[in-house]
Amino acid sequence: MHLYSWNVNGFRALCAQGNWDWFARVRPDLLGLQETKAEIDQIPEAHRQPEGYHSAWFSSAKKKGYSGVATLSRVQPLAVTFDLPDPAFQGEGRVIHLELPHFHYFNIYFPNGQKDEHRLAYKLGFYDAFLTHAQEMRKHKPIVVCGDFNTAHKPIDLARPKQNEGTSGFLPVERAWLDKFVNSGYVDTFRHVHGDLPDMYSWWSFRANARERNVGWRIDYFFVSEELVPRIKNAWIDMDVIGSDHCPVGLELDI
Repeated sequence: MHLYSWNVNGFRALCAQGNWDWFARVRPDLLGLQETKAEIDQIPEAHRQPEGYHSAWFSSAKKKGYSGVATLSRVQPLAVTFDLPDPAFQGEGRVIHLELPHFHYFNIYFPNGQKDEHRLAYKLGFYDAFLTHAQEMRKHKPIVVCGDFNTAHKPIDLARPKQNEGTSGFLPVERAWLDKFVNSGYVDTFRHVHGDLPDMYSWWSFRANARERNVGWRIDYFFVSEELVPRIKNAWIDMDVIGSDHCPVGLELDI
């Protein structure tokens, strides 16, 4: 089973530039998109509901053109839900949960904490609310979660760790939550497969030719609960795929 995750930073713009041809080439079994920035009626039917796929699109109820996630699955879900159970973290179009036959799958666009202290607190609260929910779901089936976590975990996960120690996305408190997540029994599939492979990033600023110089951050992940570790066959980052300031990340599971 081939799974992909991609923060597209505007689905309509991606399509207008011709970069959605990537989907036809890859034909993933399960795809999570983040930051779609579109209402469902703004998306052409052929993209909204590709032949052979179950689709789920979820946009922000609070602000049009903001956030948004979508999931395309060849496997018919047993159930589809949106948002986290905690009302404090609903309404921004950030979470799609599919119950699949062998696991619970979460596609999440986690909040960015750079705006101010309020949004940083919201991000950390969102993290905790997700972990609480995932642990409850995990009592029944293993967990797969993908998306833009908006935090680089270790110094190896960004090109300039020293310069960004005070930047949201690499703050000690954010990285400590990822430690907590791992200690709760979740595995970073890319690091599981590749170990400390350096210079592998999934996001680059649009400024100062950052992508061309590979001055990036690895903030897009596939995590699985440790029960699924024997099922991991491969994990990768498609750094050559253009169309967004992020690139797709992938996971192959033997399911």
